[in-house]
Amino acid sequence: MTARGESRLEGDELKAVCPTIVGLGELLWDFLPTGRQLGGAPANFAYISTLLGNRGVVASRVGNDALGEEAIAQLRERKLECRYIQRDIRHPTGVAKVGLKAQGQPSFEIVEGAAWDSLEWSTEWKALAEKADAVCFGSLAQRSAESRETILSFLKNTAEGAVRVFDVNLRQNYYSAEILTASCGLADVVKTNDEEFPKVLELLRLPRESTEVSARGLIEAFAVKLVCITRGAAGSLLVANNCSHSHPGIPCKVADSVGAGDAFTAGLVQEYLHNAEASEPELNERLLSLMNDRGNRMGAWVASQAGAMPAGPFAF
Repeated sequence: MTARGESRLEGDELKAVCPTIVGLGELLWDFLPTGRQLGGAPANFAYISTLLGNRGVVASRVGNDALGEEAIAQLRERKLECRYIQRDIRHPTGVAKVGLKAQGQPSFEIVEGAAWDSLEWSTEWKALAEKADAVCFGSLAQRSAESRETILSFLKNTAEGAVRVFDVNLRQNYYSAEILTASCGLADVVKTNDEEFPKVLELLRLPRESTEVSARGLIEAFAVKLVCITRGAAGSLLVANNCSHSHPGIPCKVADSVGAGDAFTAGLVQEYLHNAEASEPELNERLLSLMNDRGNRMGAWVASQAGAMPAGPFAF
């Protein structure tokens, strides 16, 4: 196990580096009206984390096919570590058909039977879990029992002090009360959007009151540290046990909003780790304000670009 700020590089050479931040789950190709773009929420999150100066790692699985080869090649071009991307000889690389609604809001049709539905628990992934400073996982990659068990095993093997972010993704019918309950129980941070939050409360059988009161109900029920509710162009609300912070959002001209929420999460985690003077940072209003501002700036920047992994530099 390594201390925060220390990681094992490819080639097994240890040296002091930036935090290790893992995107765990689906890696796929988004087929948008404008063309094909590499995506998947965990990969988007890891990419933005890398742009912010961290060691971004994608832990996923692709097919032994041309799309898989291209996915890994593109991630390497973006300076992401790919040694934890598994190869599958039986299932193809994941794809999703993405439509754009009003104001660039995406709609998804995600093809079943993808390689990332067969994530395997391994000694390599166990070692990665033990040295991760932060890991972001979602509900979508848990649609298969095999991948769900692997993701839960990964989370249970993270070190004390690692930040575990559950990014709720209610796509199609690929979610359940069981998945949400187990995931919230292992998370430090639960992130959702304002459209999904009422459904989350319903599935978890939590009372629906004002947004902030309901968020504190989730905190109390699952002992999470922070609930994040994004509101699109209207910004976001962060709720901790004893404080909260609302952000109005950053105005921008939207190209498409694919990946904007993942960029928000990466910005939030960046500030959380950067401002942690100890392994358990105090979630006060100042820290929530910093996290909210960085998250919204990163989200607005990605929304102003085409695709979920635009090249830098930042414009916000």
